[in-house]
Amino acid sequence: QVQLVESGGGLVQPGGSLRLSCAASGFTVSNYTMTWYRQAPGKERELVATITTTGGITNYADSVKGRFTISRDNAKNTVYLQMNSLKPEDTAVYYCSAKRAILGREYAYWGQGTQVTVSS
Repeated sequence: QVQLVESGGGLVQPGGSLRLSCAASGFTVSNYTMTWYRQAPGKERELVATITTTGGITNYADSVKGRFTISRDNAKNTVYLQMNSLKPEDTAVYYCSAKRAILGREYAYWGQGTQVTVSS
């Protein structure tokens, strides 16, 4: 059974740090482009960070560059999002997704999300 389970969210003060985890089962994360998205109340879902398969190339939204780092542990089949220097505007539900195209067909999986609240 394919599953993505996010964890690590919570309440943190501005300037603090959190590390989100996305544990995968039923497929191998290194074969998929893994992406963290977030959605704040009343706003559209936005891409936060991506890590590709070959070469592990990373890409970030301008709003998180220099503060967030996406990484992948193939042995644990888990993707992480290290978030530093958190700001109130980082408050959102964070989702992990996995995507891969095989013979023209796209496979996409989503986690249930984890809440991150940045507040004093």
